[in-house]
Amino acid sequence: MINIVLVEPEIPQNTGNIARTCAITGAKLHLVHPLGFKINEKAIKRAGLDYWDKLEIEEHDSLEKFLEKYKPEENNMFFATTKGKTKYTDIDYTKMEEVFVLYGKETKGLPEWLLEKYLDKKTIRIPMLPTLRSLNLSNSVAIITYEILRQQDFKDLQEVSTYFDGKR
Repeated sequence: MINIVLVEPEIPQNTGNIARTCAITGAKLHLVHPLGFKINEKAIKRAGLDYWDKLEIEEHDSLEKFLEKYKPEENNMFFATTKGKTKYTDIDYTKMEEVFVLYGKETKGLPEWLLEKYLDKKTIRIPMLPTLRSLNLSNSVAIITYEILRQQDFKDLQEVSTYFDGKR
């Protein structure tokens, strides 16, 4: 199981897009409060389309409470950040039954205290040009999620489309 953890997300459209990615991949979505929007906002619903009832969502009152429940030292937990020390593709996800990937809020990323604690052992990054700040959050989630799925041979996902074969 892949667990996508959004720490204090601010933009409802990003969260909606990520919810859709979680729904189609079977990933669980964790939302860590405070959120920068109401979960019932029109923008978040529109971005997630009609997938909201097809995904598992768990909400957490704070990052501290999330970390208390899902201890980083005891789980395959990674912190996605532009400051990461390891490329996301350099991690071997093949034997991980459960993976947690945490993403920070759009304007600030993950908290500095968290990155300082895990910088050398659990941070991952997507390579990009040094002159630009970062990718959109929902794009980053999709890139890393699909790398984990690729390494796990897309387990439980349909690989051949039946959408246009006339039998749907």
